[in-house]
Amino acid sequence: MPHARGRAQADLERAGPTEVGGNIMTESTAGESVATQTPTKEALLSAQGLQKHFPITKGLLKRQVAAVKAVDGIDFDVYKGETLGLVGESGCGKSTTGRLITRLAEPTAGKIMFDGKDISHLGTGAMRPFRRDMQMIFQDPFSSLNPRHTVGTIVGAPFHIQGVKTPHGVKRAVQDLLKLVGLNPEHYNRYPHEFSGGQRQRIGIARTLALKPKLIIADEPVSALDVSIQAQVVNLLEDLQNELGLTYVVIAHDLSVVRHISDRVAVMYLGKIVEIADRESLYSNPRHPYTVALMSAVPVPNPRRREANQRQRVLLTGDVPSPIDPPTGCRFRTRCWKAQDICATTEPPLVVREGDAPGHQTACHFPVADNEEVAGRTAAA
Repeated sequence: MPHARGRAQADLERAGPTEVGGNIMTESTAGESVATQTPTKEALLSAQGLQKHFPITKGLLKRQVAAVKAVDGIDFDVYKGETLGLVGESGCGKSTTGRLITRLAEPTAGKIMFDGKDISHLGTGAMRPFRRDMQMIFQDPFSSLNPRHTVGTIVGAPFHIQGVKTPHGVKRAVQDLLKLVGLNPEHYNRYPHEFSGGQRQRIGIARTLALKPKLIIADEPVSALDVSIQAQVVNLLEDLQNELGLTYVVIAHDLSVVRHISDRVAVMYLGKIVEIADRESLYSNPRHPYTVALMSAVPVPNPRRREANQRQRVLLTGDVPSPIDPPTGCRFRTRCWKAQDICATTEPPLVVREGDAPGHQTACHFPVADNEEVAGRTAAA
């Protein structure tokens, strides 16, 4: 999809560098954090100290004995019109974060601000108006569609649930949506089993767009699709964003897809955001050791390019700790080659380090410097 990559790059260049609004914390040479004033942007979504702990109970009385700390205090903003990518290995809390900010799950603690309003603990009735402005694309296009309903019923359901009237009727609106996502309007009366995986994902996207939302959470939108179909769906999401002015939070494992579609990228590890930056800054100069390890695992299909870049793979030792009892201090310290005593006692704050681009925040006491020799690296095969 070279044409799409060029379009995405051109859009990024027109938009200019991404900056985080308000006061940004930077670290001085003495190790103290200082505030730097930067131009502000309007945040559509803001998460502050967001937590989700799933209780573990025991006995007949269901007494809580522990908790799975799936998301354990994260802070981030999503600005209008941008795409924020959320990456990390399985079990780090990405999908739980998506369900929290859409209020499909009740947060244990923290605050969720959407379009200037606190929706952290709103009830079902109070959340109904906000459902029109935030929608979710689910990971599995097979299980997210009811096999007993026709496409017309599935895509038209949001209009009936929200009581939205359309100028020419629901059927016409559904057919327009199908055409918008590249499907034939004549598919209105077909059932999900009559479509391929990519077409089913397009049906899910059409349902998401029905109420013209401001924010879309895409949870692994292409992971269940073939590579050729992935390109089509990613290009569709980009085209819809440019046409409708949408804001995305894209949750994914594929770092290549995230790099292609995202303006900023946040990296999660064991329920925490360990690094967040604009796309170019993160991929060219990763600072957190975990991010460095992730980037080293991205395959380069061209052997000549791989040899020219002298890419090396970072091999992490040990297993991922349990979210029931995460390590004290820095949660990555048990697998980190740079860990020292302070990492076990003090949790590093997520701040901008001296010399990094505005908005490039890292939660590490000893961030990786440019051209630093990294222990544990082996030559790429």
